[in-house]
Amino acid sequence: MRLARVLTPDGPVSGSLDDDGVVHADDGRYRVGVDGRLLPPSTPSALYCVGRNYAETIELKQYDRPAEPDFFVKPPASLLGHERPIPYPAFTEELTYAGELAAVVEERCRDLSPAEVPDAVLGYTILNDVDALDQQSRTARKAFDGSAPLGPWVETDLDPRDVDMWTDVSGERRQEANTGSMLFDPYEVVSYLSSRVTFRPGDVVSFGSPANPGTVEPGDVVEITYEGIGTLGNTVVDPVEH
Repeated sequence: MRLARVLTPDGPVSGSLDDDGVVHADDGRYRVGVDGRLLPPSTPSALYCVGRNYAETIELKQYDRPAEPDFFVKPPASLLGHERPIPYPAFTEELTYAGELAAVVEERCRDLSPAEVPDAVLGYTILNDVDALDQQSRTARKAFDGSAPLGPWVETDLDPRDVDMWTDVSGERRQEANTGSMLFDPYEVVSYLSSRVTFRPGDVVSFGSPANPGTVEPGDVVEITYEGIGTLGNTVVDPVEH
């Protein structure tokens, strides 16, 4: 099942999304693009993002192989929905992308074993971990308005351990991998993080990205596809246009 959130003239609504692009909410039916636009499919208290989780990335960047998941946090202010413009920040000259699988937590939970994770996760969506590479600290690089496009919806019926993915930037294939190549699989990552933080309903956990060569410029269209979910697409724009 696909679960989506839509911004209507009367406010956000949530429900299941059918193949015709109609969201079935408690108070009616809403056609995406006619009755409203897609919002980020979750309202997290935080986005917990894991880096350096693909061997290919470690080799490309010459990182040390981590002994445990290496994570950072993005704030809710970083969220963008599907097809919303990514403003190119004035403070950077080196903006990049990263196509990541992300879990949406269903219930308040802590101290999960890997075997308990599927019951605590509502489903999976796609995150673009936008990164201003020339900033001094990881937080400055990763946490700013528009740095976390999320969507287009949540897929509840997915085994996250064997999913093909690819990222195209303005039609050029930049990433291609399978989640089976992760150093720490999604269940291990969520379990590890749950030993450190108490998850709230709607919190997001992303699992890292394969090697992501190149940067993006205003006008570039970033399209991230995970089989079984769909495609998250956003266009980078000059902040003056935005």
